[in-house]
Amino acid sequence: MKKLIALTLVSILLLSACSSGSSNSSSSEKKNNDITAWAWDPNFNIKALEIAKESYKEENKELNVKVVEYAQADIIQKLNTSLSSGTTKGLPNIVLIEDYRAQSFLKAYPDMFYELTDSFKADDFAKYKIAPTSLDGKNYGIPFDTGVAGLYVRTDYLEKAGYAVENLKNMDWEKYVEIGKKVKEVTGKQMLTQDPKDLGLIRMMIQSSGAWYLESDGATPAIGNNAALKEAFKTYKELLDADIVKPVSDWSQFVAGFNSGEIASVPTGNWITPSIKAEASQSGKWAVLPFPKLANVSNSVNATNLGGSSWYVLNTDGKEEAADFLAKTFGSNVDLYQDLVKEIGAIGTYQPAAESEAYKASDEYFGGQKMVEDFSKWTNDIPQVNYGLHTYAIEDLLATGMQDYLKGKDLDKVLKDVQKQAEEQIK
Repeated sequence: MKKLIALTLVSILLLSACSSGSSNSSSSEKKNNDITAWAWDPNFNIKALEIAKESYKEENKELNVKVVEYAQADIIQKLNTSLSSGTTKGLPNIVLIEDYRAQSFLKAYPDMFYELTDSFKADDFAKYKIAPTSLDGKNYGIPFDTGVAGLYVRTDYLEKAGYAVENLKNMDWEKYVEIGKKVKEVTGKQMLTQDPKDLGLIRMMIQSSGAWYLESDGATPAIGNNAALKEAFKTYKELLDADIVKPVSDWSQFVAGFNSGEIASVPTGNWITPSIKAEASQSGKWAVLPFPKLANVSNSVNATNLGGSSWYVLNTDGKEEAADFLAKTFGSNVDLYQDLVKEIGAIGTYQPAAESEAYKASDEYFGGQKMVEDFSKWTNDIPQVNYGLHTYAIEDLLATGMQDYLKGKDLDKVLKDVQKQAEEQIK
């Protein structure tokens, strides 16, 4: 009898152990220790993910984040192909999406994205980033980099023309044209480059006035009676008529313009900083100023944006782990943002990071200017607009309209025609 009882107890213990092991195994299977993230640009976004991976190891050493690089166009194509078919098979847990395109994905496939409202504090980020990353009052994206723009200027050229950097602070585009003419007269240098197919300059001008190509609903075209857009078109033509613009046709020509010393200023997003600093011989000859505002638009400010992207989690297995990874890195980690500034020059929109040491550091290339701190301040002044669903589709129409305007077509007629085309094409 004692032997029978002993055998029974052993059996119970073994069964208990097996049951416990089975339960742990089941729990382990439910928990995803492998997630995948898609992004573009190996020296910026991909590098940022790699830095975040190292940071997250302090939170969870078990999670393996596989980072996959694709061109942005390929990511867009892959997302649309899969999501339109109603499947997430083969898609990542985390994906980087440009802010201009985010609303088109969120509105077209709302059930395919995992809500992140409770994963981070939206109020900790620059206000202008929240609109494109949200839908119906819910947060689906954790904001990443800012495309806050500035006016990069060659201080030596300005000085030769009789101007100090202070003369250009918080100016409008009329003043910019005036200074550009003088700089060219004295130095022979053009003031800026411009690709006639690229309306990034127009985009920055209108956002400085809190305007966009669409109404506040993000869907209805707002072209024909858009006062800021009309002023931006007029300003664009004034720049060309002043003969202070060097035409370029691609990225390499754009960069070569300022690296070669032919160009006196670069009005664009802060992401251009590494390209400017690539020419070591120009160290100490540059400064960055607030972006010029539109002259005849009362609510235009000296702050705007060009570009920028945010992180999203798809509704796939591992979404909880992906959300936790983003929340504890890009969503809240000041130290991570310091590392991003130091290692790749990425300025985030996480406001608490602006008080960190890295954000207050001076940059000798820019004459000791605390440029990251300046960009962070300007970020908070960027007007919030709804980029909506059709930014690039409307820009294609506007690019043609711009050429018609430059060839002599009445501006009001140009904008009304584009309005009509947009209404016909965008349903």
